[in-house]
Amino acid sequence: MAKTTKGDAAQAAADASGARRAAPADDAPEQPAADESAGGAPSYLVPGLERGLRILTEFSAREQVLGAPELSKRLGIPRTTVFRLLQTLESLGFLERVNGDRYFRLGVAVLRLGFEYLNSLELTDLGTPVLERLRDATGFTTHLLIRDERDVVFVAKAQSNTSMFGTVKVHVGTRMPAHATVHGHVLMGDLTRDALRQLYPEKRLERFTEHTPDTVDELYERVRQYARLGYAMSESAFESGISAVTAPVRDQSGAIVAAITATVPRSQIGEAREKERLVEGVCGAAVDLSQRLNYRPLDSDPTFAHARRRVAMF
Repeated sequence: MAKTTKGDAAQAAADASGARRAAPADDAPEQPAADESAGGAPSYLVPGLERGLRILTEFSAREQVLGAPELSKRLGIPRTTVFRLLQTLESLGFLERVNGDRYFRLGVAVLRLGFEYLNSLELTDLGTPVLERLRDATGFTTHLLIRDERDVVFVAKAQSNTSMFGTVKVHVGTRMPAHATVHGHVLMGDLTRDALRQLYPEKRLERFTEHTPDTVDELYERVRQYARLGYAMSESAFESGISAVTAPVRDQSGAIVAAITATVPRSQIGEAREKERLVEGVCGAAVDLSQRLNYRPLDSDPTFAHARRRVAMF
């Protein structure tokens, strides 16, 4: 009751003077994030909202269940505050309890927001028919991916009807480490060595297989190799028994904004001609989507060069 009375008094004072604002006791007063005198528009951060969103970003495919003590330690937030934030997120459907305990996992509201975001992307609207044509031409499941900092994210999919694809556990929303996959190497094709060092400041990169680059310099060489080729091919390099061919998608400015991949559910793609046909098909699909995004390919674009050589697949 005392807290409510204090808030009411503060609001009354604000109404009287026109110079005050009541603020929740848990959060620090809002402060401008930009200096108006410097010509920037004022921007205000809400600490409680920021903390709640930071909690959500701690959950991942590798850490699906987290509790308040661990989150408090990671984020430097008092445990009692973390409990209140968790309960709030639970009440809104963004988190749910695991077996009624004090541990939580992401709830369906996060999934709903994710799908709403994907549905709002022009990229997925334009890319879906391209993926479907590539799937029909090759018989393989096809995906559209984007990069989110150090992860690649699968944002659209055209599923093959072949039964052997039941073993491929990649769905819309799946994340993979960018530095350890050819998808990420393709998506980072525009980055300089310095940009990669900013993205990966550690001396050694996390290794997933013997094929994972060990340092940023190794990663940069791999990225440049695939940029010169115009595509990347992986045969069981990240996941045993899974191969893939991936090519970049560019926008009007020529920047890489996505990648298209065809997934082959076996350790090797096949004979040389079969590989060539798949490379030509994937590159053709990537150029098709790029042109839908108003990209005008140059003759020097290696992806475009492979697409021009492709057998009539579409």
